Amino acid sequence: MPKSKPQSKRPAGATAKSARSAASKLATPKTAMPSSSTPRKDDRLWGGRFEREPDAHFDQFQRSFSFDRRLLPYEIRVDRAWAKALEPIGVFTATEVRQTLAALDKISDRTKTDPAWIDSFGANAEDVHHFVEKALVEELGPLGWKLHTGRSRNELIATDFRLFIKDAAAEIQHGLKNLLNTLLMQAKAKLGVPMAGMTHMQHAQPILLSHFLLAHAEAFSRDLTRLQSAAASADACPMGSGALAGNSFGIDRNSIARELGFSKITANSLDAVSDRDFALDYLFALTGIATHLSRLAEDFVLFSSQEFSYVILPDEYSTGSSLMPQKKNPDSWELIRGKSGRITGALVALLTTLKGLPTSYQRDLQEDKEALFAAHDQVDDMILVATGALIGTTFRDDRLCCAASNPLLFATEGADYLVHKGVPFRQAHDLIGKILREAEKQGIAWTQLSLEDLKKISPSFESDFIGGISTETAIATKNVPGGTAPESVRAAITILQNRLDQLTTQSGAKP
Repeated sequence: MPKSKPQSKRPAGATAKSARSAASKLATPKTAMPSSSTPRKDDRLWGGRFEREPDAHFDQFQRSFSFDRRLLPYEIRVDRAWAKALEPIGVFTATEVRQTLAALDKISDRTKTDPAWIDSFGANAEDVHHFVEKALVEELGPLGWKLHTGRSRNELIATDFRLFIKDAAAEIQHGLKNLLNTLLMQAKAKLGVPMAGMTHMQHAQPILLSHFLLAHAEAFSRDLTRLQSAAASADACPMGSGALAGNSFGIDRNSIARELGFSKITANSLDAVSDRDFALDYLFALTGIATHLSRLAEDFVLFSSQEFSYVILPDEYSTGSSLMPQKKNPDSWELIRGKSGRITGALVALLTTLKGLPTSYQRDLQEDKEALFAAHDQVDDMILVATGALIGTTFRDDRLCCAASNPLLFATEGADYLVHKGVPFRQAHDLIGKILREAEKQGIAWTQLSLEDLKKISPSFESDFIGGISTETAIATKNVPGGTAPESVRAAITILQNRLDQLTTQSGAKP
């Protein structure tokens, strides 16, 4: 399942017989007879037409159990559904179904409680499908071989992978909801705190800190939508597609889909075994999350610098310097920013793998999972760290207010004042520019110019302008939906709260 993060390593250990066999293969000196002349003796899911076993190095190269073992819970779920579906078509008797289900339950329990067994028993497993069949044969004898009737590993892996992504997307959605709740709580707590909004990394206009936090919340809310779309993209069952042409035994595909929790079946067997759009959709969703986390991280790296000093970093999410005792580094945010490249790389890697593949299943598709598993794990951790770092961050209200009260940030308010007096905006823009130059010449803030000085530049200025512009008034005038005025931000907080409440209700309040 997604929360289980086994290390991607070659399975270690084996029974005495298999260990001796594997060791003898790998220990063959380069001057010895090539492996192509060695008789083939193993329990692979293929190979009747082969006289000789694979080259030892190639054999390790082509195995995937070291990473697709993560799909064991899904493989067993699919096997259970398939066993039940084989009875109505006369392949299994009722007794054989019961025996197979009992054996699968036993294997499932052991995989959850005995990881050492997975390592040892899976030492010579080619892939997750091979592992489960080997385990079934060990439990049931030849009956274990019957389960593969009418099916292919091509449809199996597509089904397992879709089930994984449905669960993985739900897990990441849960983490994002926690992050959104953290942003919401900070926005509520800091509703009255202004800050200097920026464009081009230059101070621009005063906004509320809560408005800034909610901007990030909007981005992560869009990520939730993309995750839901990715899960929906994976929500079709390929079982019954065979290797590419369909099933010869009249299997009930819709029954299998319902058993596995899919809402529908795939429409075309050839497409079903080769489609990885659902994986692309999921990686795209993860890439969006990572990109938004990286932007959030960049903001807090800047805000924690001495030049800004907007925030105090929590000790729990910071590190120090091995040389400079005074340092408190924003490593949590820097690592989040840095790891985002991995996620983008995983998306590009899969796109590159898929580009130009012929129609139907190709072995290249084995490369679809390892990078996606890693991307899922990284994003899960990035969200967790970002949430914790946000919870522990202390905002310096004094520094934020000081930056927001710089009179230069009110220049647009001055132009708006003239517009209300009937001056066309472009002319008002130019007039305020002249006023700013005059203030620079006098060495004072432009809001400290006398009414006489202002009227020399524009007779539209009246006494109501003097002292009429402030941080509070500049913020309050942006009272439109989506604006930074307190009333607008309160409304946005309510909207986000309702959105999160609805998501919790839809998920049944499951953690």
